[in-house]
Amino acid sequence: MVYRSTRDNHKPVNAATAIRLGMVPGGGLFVPESFPAYDIDAFIGSTYPELAARILSLYLTDFTAEEIKNFVTQAYNSDRFDDPDVAPLRHLKDEVSVLELWHGPTAAFKDMALQLMPHLLLASVHKSGSSKESVILVATSGDTGKAALEGFRDIPETQIIVFYPGGGVSKVQELQMLTTAGKNTSVVGVEGNFDDCQSMVKEIFSDKEYGEKLNNAGFALSSANSINWGRLVPQIVYYFWAYKQMQNAGKIKSGEEINFVVPTGNFGNILAAWYAKQMGLPVKTLVCASNKNRVLTDFFETGEYSRNREFYRTTSPSMDILISSNLERFLYHMSGENSAGIQDWYEMLAREGAFSVNEQTMRRMQTVIRAGTADEESTAEEVSRVFREQNYLMDTHTAVGSRVANNYRKASRDTAPIILDSTASPFKFGEAVYSALLGPLDGDADELELARKISEKSGLPLHRAVSGLEKLPVRHNRVITVPEAGQTILEILGIK
Repeated sequence: MVYRSTRDNHKPVNAATAIRLGMVPGGGLFVPESFPAYDIDAFIGSTYPELAARILSLYLTDFTAEEIKNFVTQAYNSDRFDDPDVAPLRHLKDEVSVLELWHGPTAAFKDMALQLMPHLLLASVHKSGSSKESVILVATSGDTGKAALEGFRDIPETQIIVFYPGGGVSKVQELQMLTTAGKNTSVVGVEGNFDDCQSMVKEIFSDKEYGEKLNNAGFALSSANSINWGRLVPQIVYYFWAYKQMQNAGKIKSGEEINFVVPTGNFGNILAAWYAKQMGLPVKTLVCASNKNRVLTDFFETGEYSRNREFYRTTSPSMDILISSNLERFLYHMSGENSAGIQDWYEMLAREGAFSVNEQTMRRMQTVIRAGTADEESTAEEVSRVFREQNYLMDTHTAVGSRVANNYRKASRDTAPIILDSTASPFKFGEAVYSALLGPLDGDADELELARKISEKSGLPLHRAVSGLEKLPVRHNRVITVPEAGQTILEILGIK
């Protein structure tokens, strides 16, 4: 399998090189040159690791079957995931099935990829013959940071540095990151929002002079964000897994179409669903669910992508994003692989803060994607309604998706079965979930104590990622401004 740049500014590479580089050095993202077909009946009876190995082998053709089998066995096991199905499917009374993607060590869907990705990256570096130490730069809106830290913690020949928006994540998310152990982990708060962090990291990647300085010191940059193909490709697997579980439950027959509703920030999770569709998974419609930061909803409705708008900090902070990086990959495919157009659009986004796609691209997008939004009030109401009516507790991000799913069904009268991605445990967002269930708080509250009260109210045990978190020592306390990022990385790596 060969991977090309969305901007046609790099020679085609194999999977190992795409994973090692993280993103195209001159700007742009790596995409597969084709989509391998996969028979949906071929994985009957497979375990999650077995299914993952089969699908990954279609994309990672420069890895051996034995390597891939070893990686997935290490990533998806009972030590890492607290449910034997890894990503179990829960069937609600309103005919929505919830795909729980948060049973890994950090209680977020990012674990589904980031428990595997370190193995892929280390192997990719070795395949390239590089002797340099990998420096993993991560920009996070909350969940990716901790998942990446846990995935790469104490992995040999790597350093991981996570940047997060100070005040822009939940208290649990922040505490999870700041208490991370490991000799190779660093966490840095940034004065700004997630888009500032993400743009900052991308600029560092594209700075050739800076990269040369790191190379001369024995380091090579890579990324654990979903801009890295090694982060994105494992996410394709759980869409096939969800379909298998629907079949096993007698909810669908082989070949019957389904819809996926995906709470969306950086667009990687829903893009993985579209890739699964391209491989033959019977997906009818993908519904892109946004919170109050509705940049994607507006884009799919109008064809104009604009970050020139007010940025909101919401109770679903992992979706508080105005620049969705993986949209570039989707637009590359929707535009007929028009690299020149992609280059123009993203130069315009950088220069003017907005761009508009052509009519043909717009029509193609709307054949597969629908979009909707849930504001703060609707999100809280949905957490409460689903618990009251279904006895099912969901976090705020999943609640955004649930509200959008119900609105989509009513507006479209689409009767295809719906699978809703549940992207995080409700215990990661204690204050917001508690307020939705039991009413507004008076003054400040301890989010971990609220999580315990939610456990008592719901009868659900605390997720292990939250239980005992307050007893761990804080190990990271750096806070910087955006212009200080480059120097901060040099200081962490000991480069003068």
